[in-house]
Amino acid sequence: LFAHSGLVDARDETFDSSKIRVDESTRVLFSATAAEANDPRPEAMLKAVRDRGGKSLFLRFVESLGARPSRDTILAAISTTIAWGPLMRKRISRLTAETLPWYLRLYGVMIGASIPARHHQHGSLCGISREERFSRWSMADVLFLALTGKKPTEAEARPLQILIGLLISNGPGSISAQGAKGAVAADGPQTPSRVQINKAMVGFLTHSGYSHGGNGFEGMAFLLEQFKDADLKEPTDRNHGLDLKAMATRFAEAYKEEKLQSKESGLDGPRALPGVHHPIFKGKPINYDPRERFIAEFMEKRGDYNIFHAFYRELVQALYETGASRYVFCVNVDAVIAALLLAVLWKDYRSGGLTEKDLETAAFNVFLYGRMIGAAAEIDDHLNRGRNMDTRTPQERCAFVV
Repeated sequence: LFAHSGLVDARDETFDSSKIRVDESTRVLFSATAAEANDPRPEAMLKAVRDRGGKSLFLRFVESLGARPSRDTILAAISTTIAWGPLMRKRISRLTAETLPWYLRLYGVMIGASIPARHHQHGSLCGISREERFSRWSMADVLFLALTGKKPTEAEARPLQILIGLLISNGPGSISAQGAKGAVAADGPQTPSRVQINKAMVGFLTHSGYSHGGNGFEGMAFLLEQFKDADLKEPTDRNHGLDLKAMATRFAEAYKEEKLQSKESGLDGPRALPGVHHPIFKGKPINYDPRERFIAEFMEKRGDYNIFHAFYRELVQALYETGASRYVFCVNVDAVIAALLLAVLWKDYRSGGLTEKDLETAAFNVFLYGRMIGAAAEIDDHLNRGRNMDTRTPQERCAFVV
């Protein structure tokens, strides 16, 4: 309808759309059916956009048609508003713009499916009304609710924003990406209409598991062991009163002894320490995982603190100083993920509201929340540029996104 209208900015509600001709079949396509008569979401979604100060010519347009719009129509209008600028600048394809509403719907469904059924009530989720969630909440707020069943403060939601950014992808060759791209390749991206995005998302899920996604709990379990006897009430309070250096040194000395006993027994070696060391960021006198450093600097600038992250930094130094390691290992990004998530869930865990099994489930769910965004990008990439029965991405077409 708007392809040749001259519209540049989809947020320009003053654009004259009176010349856009809509026939009856198109009008029916945009209208709610009799079966949707009791669905409150179309009006709720429109109100939420207005409450947030959002502008959309496409929403104005569907409202002007004189019929009650369906939920899918509102979703399509919002999605097209988001996609219009990049589409006009040829940053994305028309196919990407057309499939965006479905990715958004699937992401919402997956988050909802991760919340126990007992928390789903008519018009509310975990006791939070639809109107409040639609009009004021961020995605990080919703994810905190999904993990804890509680409404977060801004400080509580912020670590989840960081976590989702960290977990979107770890490269085009990751197993979860292979599952998503394999499903696209099997349908045949050279004929995009054949590709079933639902199935590709199932491919991402089947290629996520304990080793790829589920092992995030190992770092949390390690931290729980170190802090099990600590009188720690608030992990984000710098004035916690604990001697982290002493705690780290005690563990490092015990670990050094464990290494010696392992060597004398002829075993392969002591247990690996989750969150410590990296196969690439190694070999220097002092080593860093650049992702961990970025998060540490980001948190420092904001004045944020995380005791578990601070403990990990003391630990790698103590391992070196006690002779348990030949150089200062890096604190890797898995440690950051474990530290951030455990800080979010710590008070509920210590109060008995969450069990270790709940923490393990939360660790896996957080991985899925972030990685589904990455999976959507992989699916879209292969849908636009892939070949039938081929999941490879040519090396020269790979790039870093900062």
